[in-house]
Amino acid sequence: MRLTYINKVMLTALDYQNRGFLISVGIVISIILSYLTVTIGVFAPVVTMVLGAVFVFLIVIFRNPFIGLMSLLVYCIVYKFFEREVAVGIPFGYVIETLYVLIWIAIIFKISKQDWNRVFNDLSLLFLLWFVISVLQLVNPENPALRGWTHEIRSSGLDSFVLIPAGFLLFKNTKHLNVFLTIIISMSLLAALNGIKQAHFGLFPGEHYFLINSPTHSIWGKIRVFSFYGDAGQFGASQAHLALICAILALGPFKIWKRCFLGVLALLFFYGMLISGTRGALYALVPGIFLTVLLFKNIKLIFLSLMFLVLFVTVLKFTHIGSSNYHVYRLRSALNPEDASLNVRFHSQAILRDYLKNKPFGGGLGVIGYAGKKYNEDKFLSTVEPDSYWVKVWAMYGIVGFILWFSMMMYIIGKGCGIIWGIKDEGLRIKLIALTAGVFGIFVCSYGNEVINSVPSSIITYLSMVFIFLGPELDKKISLNKFLNNI
Repeated sequence: MRLTYINKVMLTALDYQNRGFLISVGIVISIILSYLTVTIGVFAPVVTMVLGAVFVFLIVIFRNPFIGLMSLLVYCIVYKFFEREVAVGIPFGYVIETLYVLIWIAIIFKISKQDWNRVFNDLSLLFLLWFVISVLQLVNPENPALRGWTHEIRSSGLDSFVLIPAGFLLFKNTKHLNVFLTIIISMSLLAALNGIKQAHFGLFPGEHYFLINSPTHSIWGKIRVFSFYGDAGQFGASQAHLALICAILALGPFKIWKRCFLGVLALLFFYGMLISGTRGALYALVPGIFLTVLLFKNIKLIFLSLMFLVLFVTVLKFTHIGSSNYHVYRLRSALNPEDASLNVRFHSQAILRDYLKNKPFGGGLGVIGYAGKKYNEDKFLSTVEPDSYWVKVWAMYGIVGFILWFSMMMYIIGKGCGIIWGIKDEGLRIKLIALTAGVFGIFVCSYGNEVINSVPSSIITYLSMVFIFLGPELDKKISLNKFLNNI
């Protein structure tokens, strides 16, 4: 008893000492900050507040790396807005790489040794192989510029290589899946509302400047809405992606108010897709719906869904219903084989086919598209517009790389379907169907635009793959919890 009392007294004394130390430090910082404010101006307290917030954020990440990964997801959705509005020229994109490093440092210190076995699976190994192939493009016989490779490697190989193992290490239960779905739906809702604001109420100064310097975002006097994203193509595809996810979730065994809310969101995101003017986004919906009805394994639902799908495509293809509306008219043109834009793409592909026939490994990373024009202007491929991520992979990696990448994606989608057919919990099954259909839709949609290699669609797609492959593990945990609750 005597020793316990002494221990309590000592701990109390130490507590008072710690409090006194913190108060002293706070007083010293306040004095220094006051002096700097007088001598420098308000810049000093602003910088101090920012540094303080960064310090707190670092503590949070190192305590819970999952929060860091979800913060990265949110940042990838909104950072283009800050890039346009806060300060032109500040490289906000490099924050993504910084977060990659911080998240992985936190994972190394936080994750236990036995959890590292979760990384060793076919999905991680496939994208490790793809990353190695991307690195080997440094010695491509066409000798592309190193700076072009550096610019291209993140979207082509690094994102998947970093995000997929991180997901396997950090995603442990259905709570994490629910948080992921909540974030992507909530942030997409915010993006849709900002897109509606752009279409009907005007632009922020940074958005207006972007529109002036991007003539492809204004057609026939109509703005192609881009919201927070890098361009209208990414916004439209992302809205179609989330419209598909919400529509599928609305069919799930959830409370009626949630299903109604998800249905309304699906319609809102579909409208967001329309005002983006991105015709290729339609190809995120149609294949995704087709895959969904197959995964439901319900003959009646499959029949009704296919009838609706055929009717929808037929109305767009063979009638003029709704063509007085610009957005419907532009969407209808996606099914027109005589469309000038489509024929330009076919012409570009014919040129590439002839040029690449003797180059089985392509021209190397960064030789086509933006990086090609900026860093490889002496290469022929820099003069051709890819207008498609499929075409871009073909041009950079050659036919060998394209076949490998295409086979990888088919394997992932095929195995995802197999996993879903074995899931017993109905709620989890619906969520995984939504994610699988979304991945398939973004993959097909990337034939018309660079989507799957651009944020936020890339990060959403890669993390969706992780949750799909974790389906059996999550299903077992749900079954175990139900069993324990019934004991």
